[in-house]
Amino acid sequence: MLTLIGVLVVIVGFALKVNPLLVVTVAGIATGFAGGLHPVAIISEFGRAFTENRYMGLVWLTLPVIGLLERGGLKERAQELISRIHSATTGRVLLLYLAIRQLTATIGLTSLGGQAQMVRPLIAPMAEAAAEARFGALPDQTRYLIRAHAAAVDNVGVFFGEDIFLAMGSVLLIKGVLDANGIHLTPLHIALWAIPTAVAVFIIHSVRLMLLDRRLRKQLTTISNSPLPHARGGDGKGEGAPEV
Repeated sequence: MLTLIGVLVVIVGFALKVNPLLVVTVAGIATGFAGGLHPVAIISEFGRAFTENRYMGLVWLTLPVIGLLERGGLKERAQELISRIHSATTGRVLLLYLAIRQLTATIGLTSLGGQAQMVRPLIAPMAEAAAEARFGALPDQTRYLIRAHAAAVDNVGVFFGEDIFLAMGSVLLIKGVLDANGIHLTPLHIALWAIPTAVAVFIIHSVRLMLLDRRLRKQLTTISNSPLPHARGGDGKGEGAPEV
């Protein structure tokens, strides 16, 4: 019972908004002493845990790389590229990313994407650029709407695509839950039944993206035709936008 003191330390530390790393470290030390471990053994456990889970820190290495790429003009180059494609619309850009995200997830490549790695620096700017190329500067509300759809596409694609891959944790979780309730299926059966679900989700979300295009066309055309500058919303940069 005394070994649960680490949980109490974590709760109190987080409630007092103390540095999380310090809280977890103190909780680990307190748990070790409560469990009767020698100080050297506690430090040894810290070292072993760090060695076995050091790959978890690799994800943080991508953040400074993305920051440097953005500083070097990654976002601007992506917007420039998509603005040259006259047939590109916001819905079509997001639809293409949905297909790529879902297909890569079906073969286990769930890390090829994500909000921080792809959506923020590339997908959202490209989707915004597609709308700006047609309608001019966007109001803030419309810009946030496009960003929300870009984030949703990433989540939908990976969530319903990864269940087709046998070795994915979600498939094993489904199998465990079904086994616990007396329903015995192999991971292969679960993966096969995930295929029609993924196809249905792709079709449904494609329709949503096409409806997004229609909504943007209707909304932004009305704004660009408005004679009053204050009716354009946001910072008013949409004045002078080309008509569609």
